[in-house]
Order: sequence, then structure tokens, then C-alpha cells
Amino acid sequence: MKYAKKDAKAHARATMRGIWAAALMPFKEDLSIDEAGFRANVQHWIDDLKIDGFFISGKQGEFFSMSVEERKQSFELAVEACDGRAQTIMSCSDQNMDVVIDLARHAERCGADYIVVHAPILHFHKAQDETVMRYYERIAEKVDIGIALWSHPDSGYLMSPQLCNRLADIENVVAIKYSVPRPLYKELTALAGDRILVSTASEEEWLDNILELGWQLYLCSSPPFLLQTKNDLRMREYTDLAFAGEAEKARAVRDSLDPVREALKSTRPAEKPHAHQKYWQDLLGQTGGRVRPPLLELNEDEMKATRAAFEARGL
Repeated sequence: MKYAKKDAKAHARATMRGIWAAALMPFKEDLSIDEAGFRANVQHWIDDLKIDGFFISGKQGEFFSMSVEERKQSFELAVEACDGRAQTIMSCSDQNMDVVIDLARHAERCGADYIVVHAPILHFHKAQDETVMRYYERIAEKVDIGIALWSHPDSGYLMSPQLCNRLADIENVVAIKYSVPRPLYKELTALAGDRILVSTASEEEWLDNILELGWQLYLCSSPPFLLQTKNDLRMREYTDLAFAGEAEKARAVRDSLDPVREALKSTRPAEKPHAHQKYWQDLLGQTGGRVRPPLLELNEDEMKATRAAFEARGL
């Protein structure tokens, strides 16, 4: 780690900024991790797409299909592939707290910059806020690395801005990926924006969040490497324009991506987001690869429709 636990918030404020992408993990035909393909993707994402950081082994990365040892392997692989040229945040989410802490300690040892832990799925909904408080406090006690919270509907509930505001007081809680409606994350930004970096996965809302809420971090999903190519860096461009205060120019560039966004959304079959995004990666010349069961692969008609939409957008 490049910082002491007591300095985690200040370090994040100074360095955790820009465009961070949620990396998909490519799997070979035999469903083993495609290390060479992942390394090639990371090199392209850093060198050509100018992405600032990577969210490793999250939902997009199919962490739920990997063993604990494979997740640790993915952490090491990401740190080696980034080689100090981009930052990493490792998803240590798990229902077993011992596994979360074990993964977090491994992230510290292998040189990760931060970890992210999603809110636990709670089977009993009594004293929910206090349970979640104790959950994150316990994890934070056991590690020094900066922690990002993560609240999303898949947990069965959303953490309230008031609860997140309390969690922001934990010494090494530095950020939150807050996958909630905009009024909630606006409220949290007002409550706790001085102590944690608030972000959400919506690329379509990213520009407004820079301009209206003063956000510095997109944390994060797959658009940074699905909407862009080496010769078409419009997400990077509108982000940099917004940071420079060029709001009108930024909006024009952001809006010019609408046809690409529509192509992605309109061809994505229900319950096949991973396979669809990986196929889109293949079309871009990246390494997409297989998805692991029980996730579903695209059929021929779905691939044909996706390919036609992709080719029509001129990426």
C-alpha cells in the first residue's frame, strides 16, 4: 500500500479520480481464466483508451463463478497488468465475512490500491442499519486498505443516505459505488461528500454529476471500454472537457454517443448482459471470451443483431 490507514481518505481524495472501468474477466473455451487475453485487454484499456483505474472481480467480472483462489489470482493478475500505470480496486464481496477479510488482506499484500465490498444480503430485516454498520466496522478493523462501500438493489435493499453518512465516518472508508436513483446519491453527496467520494455506475449521468455535483470519480461499469476505441475516445474527451469547465462542449460530445448507447441497449437480451458485453468486446477487437455457467451465452440470432447494430455505428 502507498498510504497509511489514517491517510486513506486523503490519499483517495488526491488520487482516486477520473474514469474507472469494471473489468470483465475473459474465460477460455474450457472456462479457465484467459490470463493472456486479460493482460491484452488491460494494456489496450490503459494505453489506448486512457482509463484511470479498474474494478476487478465484481459482478461484471463474474466473481460469483470463481473460487476464492481464482479471485486472488485475478487480483494479482490485475496488479501485474496495470504495473503502476492505472489503479485497482478489488471486489472482496462475499456472504462469508471471513472470506471478505481474507480477500481484503490478499489485496493489501499484492499491491492493490483499494477494495470494494457490497452491502451484505440480509435474511432477517430487523435492526438492518445497525447490522450493516457492524458489518463494515468489523471489516475496517481488520484491514488498513481503503474501502469503498457498494449499495445496489441485488442486496435486496438499498442503504439510505443517512446510513451511508454514518459509515463515512469509518477511518478507512473512502468511497461508495451507490447504485441508486439520482435523488439518493445527490442527498448523500451533500451529507458526506466531504468524507467519501460518491459515485454511481451510470455513464449517462456521469457528465451531469461532474458539472452539478462536483464529482471526480466514475466508479464504474463497462462503458469506458465498450463505447470507445483507440481512435474514438469520446467518453475520455467529454470527461476532460467537463473537468476543465467546458460544459457546452462536453455535453455535445456526450450526446454524440447516443447512437452507440442505443445500439448496446437495444441488442442486449434479458439475462445475458455478460455474454452480450463480451461479444461486443470481440467485435471491438478485445478479448471477450466465454461466460461461466449458469450465465447464458448469446444465440446466433442475438449475435447477428448485435453485429449489425455495432457495424451501423461505425466504431
